Amino acid sequence: MRRVCLTLPTHRACTGTIGAIAEEAAHGAREFGAEVHLLILDSSPAPVLAGHRRAVAALPAAPGVRVHHLDEDEQQAFLREVADRSGAARPDRLLELMLPDRVSYGACTNRAFLIAQALGCTSVHRRDSDSRYQHAGGEPVFPLHQELTYLGQRADEAGKSVTRSKLPPGSGGRRVAVAGGSFVGEMSVDVAEIRELDPGTYRELVGLSLPEGSPEIWRDHLIDASFRGAGNGTFDGDRTTLAPISPMRVDMCNIGFDHELYGRVPLPPATDTIGSDYFLLHLAHDARLPGLEHNRHIVNFHTEERRTDAGFLAYQVRFAKFLLAKAYLNTVYARTAAAGEALLDAEGRLRAPVVAGFVRDSTGLGRTDVERRLDVVERAYRRLGDRYTTVADTLAERRSGLLDEARDDMAGFAHLMDHWEALTRASAEAGLAVTR
Repeated sequence: MRRVCLTLPTHRACTGTIGAIAEEAAHGAREFGAEVHLLILDSSPAPVLAGHRRAVAALPAAPGVRVHHLDEDEQQAFLREVADRSGAARPDRLLELMLPDRVSYGACTNRAFLIAQALGCTSVHRRDSDSRYQHAGGEPVFPLHQELTYLGQRADEAGKSVTRSKLPPGSGGRRVAVAGGSFVGEMSVDVAEIRELDPGTYRELVGLSLPEGSPEIWRDHLIDASFRGAGNGTFDGDRTTLAPISPMRVDMCNIGFDHELYGRVPLPPATDTIGSDYFLLHLAHDARLPGLEHNRHIVNFHTEERRTDAGFLAYQVRFAKFLLAKAYLNTVYARTAAAGEALLDAEGRLRAPVVAGFVRDSTGLGRTDVERRLDVVERAYRRLGDRYTTVADTLAERRSGLLDEARDDMAGFAHLMDHWEALTRASAEAGLAVTR
């Protein structure tokens, strides 16, 4: 029986999302005859965690669905066993990269990848705590349906049933590595406010995420498309495209990965850095791996925590760190784009050591560009004024540490990649007991 992992990483209250994602898991098991492992990776504070425990306990039993709700202590125990089994000389360092003491969008998904390996799953499907499903005809529109239809299928077979195909020549024999959609509804609440307050400053900040030397017309288009998702449309029937997926076209709250992809390369475990978890999407696109883009978009909304002063400051710092990290990531992406299909071995699998080399080389980048970026970001926030001045002050106070972290995050990523194959093998050997 096909086993798949539908995962929800969270660090905040989301009982409604837990109930909704359980319905999606039941749909996958019922419609595809799959064994769906619903994996909730919970880093919430104790009162919120307790509420999540009650919500999970109240979920109705569904044939073919297995539920795992792991708090950080339980995750750490699993990761400790895996790190020790891997034979790494510094297992504690790997544990730090897999379960850091701060928010890490890449690390939480990496944990899902390893636990999926332990459960014998062939794919991982990620959702987020601040997302809901569209409805059509009174029924929820589950992205899992398209993900299970196409992930892992040979591209030439998948091409027989999609709406359109834009596969590169010669890639029909490769497996569909990624399946994803975007979101509809609210764009990022904090970035949206910047755009409303000062469109010029918004374009300056978002422009820092793009590769240096990009043509102005292309830059303008990408800036306009950034953080916007699929707009405000509603689902009116399935449309699917088979092609290498642009990371701009999908969102990490609405994504599925085949094990042949995440089993070879992890995500950057950078802390407090939005966008760092899109690395595999860039890699799959640049390697010309087949992907499936669908229109079963998630409905985006923002939890109350995002609207507090503390939530606002936390997100803005994560956004600033993303713009610093892009100095290194764009260097890597330039090389992966140039390498193209040379990133793949004869069997069409990613050559992980090559990618690790690109990441390691990026850490030799001088600090001049990163310092310039931080100067631009700080000035931009001061220009916006009001509560953005607090963000600017925070960036100034943390300046040296932020510059060091941007470089050290990439070095940590390279270290994790060096040990990833051993970690995935150790995870499969360790296994994980079914909790329900």
